[in-house]
Amino acid sequence: MQTHYDFIAIGGGSAGFNAARAATRFADRVAIIDGAKDLGGLCILRGCMPSKTLIYTAEVLHHARHGATLGLDIPSAAANMRAVLERKRRIIGEFADFRKQQLESGKFTLIRAQAHFVGPNRLELSDGTLVTADRFLIGTGSRIAWPAVPGLRESQPWTSDQVLDLDFLPESVIVLGGGVVACELAHYLVRMGAKVIQVQRSPHILKENSPDASAAVERALRADGIELFTGTRLTRVAFDGAEFAVSFEHEGREVVRRARHCLNALGREPHTALLGLEAAGIETLASGHIRTNEYQQTTNPAVYAAGDCAGPHEIVHVAIQQAEVAVKHAFAQPVEPVDYGTLLSVTFTDPQLATVGPTQPQLDAAGIPYLAASYPFDDHGKSILMEAKIGHVKVLADPTYGRVLGAEIVGRDAGELIHIFSVALAARLTVFDLLKAPWYHPTLAEIVTYPLEEIAENIGQG
Repeated sequence: MQTHYDFIAIGGGSAGFNAARAATRFADRVAIIDGAKDLGGLCILRGCMPSKTLIYTAEVLHHARHGATLGLDIPSAAANMRAVLERKRRIIGEFADFRKQQLESGKFTLIRAQAHFVGPNRLELSDGTLVTADRFLIGTGSRIAWPAVPGLRESQPWTSDQVLDLDFLPESVIVLGGGVVACELAHYLVRMGAKVIQVQRSPHILKENSPDASAAVERALRADGIELFTGTRLTRVAFDGAEFAVSFEHEGREVVRRARHCLNALGREPHTALLGLEAAGIETLASGHIRTNEYQQTTNPAVYAAGDCAGPHEIVHVAIQQAEVAVKHAFAQPVEPVDYGTLLSVTFTDPQLATVGPTQPQLDAAGIPYLAASYPFDDHGKSILMEAKIGHVKVLADPTYGRVLGAEIVGRDAGELIHIFSVALAARLTVFDLLKAPWYHPTLAEIVTYPLEEIAENIGQG
């Protein structure tokens, strides 16, 4: 016995859920297959939402502890980790319950099982059932990566899953990595009161960003007490039952740091190993991501992929965009590929780091001319009175007409402010268009007018 569907989404996270929801507009027999213990996907259960819940808590605690800077007498402020965890679980539980209701709404069939391909259009489920479909979308997300560092896996350090579920304050933690997850959780831990040592292999943390932006966040991490090493080579991780010892090369010498706990935040990898992709004729890249064309179609024309398992960016809104493109293409609807030229990214450290569009190095590599202008937060009224002086706003624009090409913000609420430029890129606005709007004083948002004005003056129009 086997059941046939018009469309099957494998995975019930952001990509799979939104693909199935979109597919119901074009087909009657739609299914989602998800065998995870809990429904909701990475973002809701173990990613974006729980981490940002905890990071905000740590931010409030940090401000309370530094109230004297503002003339406030706050005798003491400390974290009740069990209460913090309970609040996080309650909030995430509400999000997860709502997603579960959506998945069980009856608009499509929800199949609670693991699945792997046994042919180009056939899946075998973990209960032995066979299902077929005319079209598939793989949205199985990503999992923790374990690079080949001697002793890393054997020492059994924490992953982000354990850190997001802590009900006690760790005395000391070594954080391995310098990407978004590593930096956000390192900042969370140190602000909650842990001693934190962070070891990054690249010359800068957050290496996908400009050196200026990375350096600003590095200063903030160190100012909060993190012992941060960059430009290292990890040589060994060991655990003796009482503490971790991490060995690495730094500036030509061997360094060893010890702590009670260790966090593996060295990245994630596509979660595709058990899907039987070869049986379906689906190829992967050297990175492990599923090979797709611009419409998210794999090397099997009936199968599409979206989200973390496909890349190239592990961001929720990108996964949703990719899923919608895939579904429309699968059902022969008019559709344009995802425009990565307006890619939006936010890192929730303090200061936050947010970018949209191409960076200066990317424009240089592509040979695209541009004008760049920046303005520091330490010379802006609202950020000064908020004691939010670390960071800057940088704008990149076309030198002839002033069309905004990209932007970078490092500073307080950068993740909110960057949407000014997200709208500008999407609507193909110029610096002159943005300067037509009123900008209220004193606000953080008005800081963007200074680089805009500088570019406008250099273009010589106005």
